[in-house]
Amino acid sequence: MQKTFIQNLILLLTLNLLIKPFWVFGIEAEVQRQVGTESYGLYFALFNFSFLLNILLDFGITNFNNKNIAQNNHLITKHFSSILFLKLLLGCIFMLVTMIIGFTVGYNKKELGLLAMMGFNQFLSFMIMYLRSNLAGLHLFKTDSIISVLDRSLMIILCGAVLWGHVLDEPMTIELFVYTQTLSYLIATGITLAIVIRKAHFKRLKWNYPFFLLILKKSFPYAILVLLMTFYNRIDAVMLERMLPDGKLESGLYAAAYRVLDSANMFSFLFAGLLLPMFSRMLRFKEPVEHLVKLAFTILITPAVIAVCAALFFSQEIMGLLYNAHVDESAAVFRIIMGCFIASSLTYIFGTLLTANGNLRQLNVLAASGMAINLLLNLILIPRFHATGAAFSSLITQSTSAILQMLLAQKLFGFRINKRLIAQVTVFIPACLLIAWLCSNLFDNWVSGFFLLVFLGTGLAFSIGLLHIKSIYRILKYG
Repeated sequence: MQKTFIQNLILLLTLNLLIKPFWVFGIEAEVQRQVGTESYGLYFALFNFSFLLNILLDFGITNFNNKNIAQNNHLITKHFSSILFLKLLLGCIFMLVTMIIGFTVGYNKKELGLLAMMGFNQFLSFMIMYLRSNLAGLHLFKTDSIISVLDRSLMIILCGAVLWGHVLDEPMTIELFVYTQTLSYLIATGITLAIVIRKAHFKRLKWNYPFFLLILKKSFPYAILVLLMTFYNRIDAVMLERMLPDGKLESGLYAAAYRVLDSANMFSFLFAGLLLPMFSRMLRFKEPVEHLVKLAFTILITPAVIAVCAALFFSQEIMGLLYNAHVDESAAVFRIIMGCFIASSLTYIFGTLLTANGNLRQLNVLAASGMAINLLLNLILIPRFHATGAAFSSLITQSTSAILQMLLAQKLFGFRINKRLIAQVTVFIPACLLIAWLCSNLFDNWVSGFFLLVFLGTGLAFSIGLLHIKSIYRILKYG
């Protein structure tokens, strides 16, 4: 199973390294530069607002389906037509509720129009995620890896044609940016649906009310978990935009810094997509998961620590490279928010393991506590510190949640205290900080210092045994 994990991880990361960073730093950053920080801040706030209600789009069905199909492949033929019908019904409910709440909180006509299109985009995005959960559950990881970058690839082509190809007479606007995403999602959804229909031997949509109730009941704990985690991960930008007089600007500053974190988190999220079906199958057959957990931990913690060190010492330069306005303010937010990368990496490992093991009640308690902490901290910190306050709130909340999930997994699975691993991490973190400080002070050209940090940090991880070439090679060769 470790061999499968590594092989498909390499394919997944290769494709996403080629596509998603270009989308984040080439397309999204250029859109923000062209439309302005305030305009993009409104888009970012509305995007996160539409995300808050994704419980209605998915209701935990994707995670439930991923685990269920991984453990029982034959169920895809039996369940797909009914679940697809249910997803369409949930999409209609989501759109209705989103627009009602958007009107209630005071969005104007233009903002509601944008919210409607972005809500539809969310529906398509979550439909793709559900369809991909069938591919992952069937362990069709190569197909899933290609599909994972299809929507972004189409967006790059369409947005690039507008931004640099000047195929339209008008310049890029937020509305046009949203419409190009809609078209890309529609194409990607159609292609993915065609693949899954073939695998599921789909004939027609099936109304099955008792089955709907059964699925919703089984997936309800997943839905609550998704809702709670979404709130404390996405509410920051919404609260910034609604609470402050210059909320659109502050949300735009937060978006500028968050963009890099979001890009980094994509890869942690990809890990979770691979780990969930693997953990589910291994637990079903009572196979030990400790080695896979350790492997995922070491692979994720290394780039996470290096990235955080780079953010601490090169924040001004990185933000200046990406943007030409409000660099100082966004750099201050960036130094704080990137600390969440370590926390989210741990969550994607241990939270995924606990989900596969069915510990939804414990995870929901932790997520509810995280949401309460996040809301309280935002109410206290945002009025005083604005975007940096929201960043501090997110860092505290996510770090607390990640540590508690790790301790819970250790208790439930009886993982041995790996003193060697603890010692390696204890050496690695301060050493990386020292290397980052030296690289930032010894080089006039910050790019040289940045890449030297990455090179030396990676080399350090191998030299102290945190990463090991031979072990990875043996897994690839012998499994």
